[in-house]
Amino acid sequence: MDWMEPAGRIVEDIGTPDFPATLAAALREITPCDYTVIFGYVGPARPLDLFDDFPPDRRLMHVEEYQEGPYLLDPFYLASIGDTPPGLWRLREIAPDRFYQGEYYRSYYGQTGLAEEIGFVLDINSRLGVIVSLMRREKKFSNAELRALKRVFPVVDAACRQHWRELPLEEGTHAPDMENRIEHAFRSIGEGILTQREREVVELTLRGHSAEAIGDLLGISSGTVRIHRRNIYLKLRINSQGELFSQFITAILSPIGQTGA
Repeated sequence: MDWMEPAGRIVEDIGTPDFPATLAAALREITPCDYTVIFGYVGPARPLDLFDDFPPDRRLMHVEEYQEGPYLLDPFYLASIGDTPPGLWRLREIAPDRFYQGEYYRSYYGQTGLAEEIGFVLDINSRLGVIVSLMRREKKFSNAELRALKRVFPVVDAACRQHWRELPLEEGTHAPDMENRIEHAFRSIGEGILTQREREVVELTLRGHSAEAIGDLLGISSGTVRIHRRNIYLKLRINSQGELFSQFITAILSPIGQTGA
C-alpha cells in the first residue's frame, strides 16, 4: 500500500497534541485494530499514559488499574526497561515461557479478553522508553500484517523519538517512590521468613517464568526451584500462585513501612 500520505500527516503533527492520535490512525490504515495505547516508561515509575483510545470501561482495566502495579509484571514494560531491541514485537515473543499459565495472566491480563497485543518497542532517550501497543479482541495479527507494520518501523521510531525526546519527566513520574514500593513489596512478602534465594524465586515466579527457566537464571536445578516454591507456600501459609500474586499487589499499594506476612 502507499503509506506516504499517512506518513506525511505523522511528520506534520510532530510536536503537536494531535501527534499520538495521528500516529494511531496512520497505523490503522496499514492494518485494523480495536485499541491503541501508548505508554511511556521511566524505570519502575508509574507508566505515563501518553495516548489511548479505550472506552471508559476498558480504560479502567487497561490504564488505571494497570498503572497501580500490574505493569511491573507486564512483558512489554520489562522489554522497555530491559535489553529487548527496538522493533515490533508480539507479546508472546517477549513473554516468559510460562506467561500464559502465570498468575499475572490469570488474575489480570487474561481478564482483558484480547486475542492479541503487539507493540512497537522504542528507546526515546536514556531515561524514557515508549511502547506503542495495538490490540485486537477477535483475531490475531497475521504474519503479512506484521510484515507490513515492520516496514514502517523506521518512520514510527524516528517520529516518536522526535516528538517525545524532550518530554518533561520530573513531574508525575515519582520514580524513587515506586522503586521504594517495588523493593518494599518483594521484601514484605514473607519478611523475616523467606531466604534471599526464596525471594528470588518469588520474583521470577510472579514474572511468569517456569521452574526450568528459573533454574537456568539462578544456576540451580528445576527440582530445587520446585522445592523452594513448596517451602515458600508453606512459610507464607498459602496454597496457590494466585495468593502470592495477591500479596504482591497488596504490598505495592500498601504504605511504605507497613509489612505483610
